[in-house]
Amino acid sequence: MGKAGRVLRDALNTYGINQNKLVIAMGVRSSVGYRWFNEPIDPTGNTLVKMVVALKLLDIDAAREFVQRYLGEILEDEGGGEVDRPTNIE
Repeated sequence: MGKAGRVLRDALNTYGINQNKLVIAMGVRSSVGYRWFNEPIDPTGNTLVKMVVALKLLDIDAAREFVQRYLGEILEDEGGGEVDRPTNIE
């Protein structure tokens, strides 16, 4: 299973949101949602945005947790601090 699917499933379980509610809020077929949850694929970037918007409608805390758990580590290095920024960007 892809990372987004694992994180999404955990967030939905934590906040008592079922998969069907999410796909209805997103306006996609249930078979599409099934693939995110049960197959080794992740949704596209555009789909992730739609997913977060739908989660916000269902439960803002679920949306925040999904984003933090899926993308939060991008902002941290292995030591837990901020990522080094280049000083000279052209």
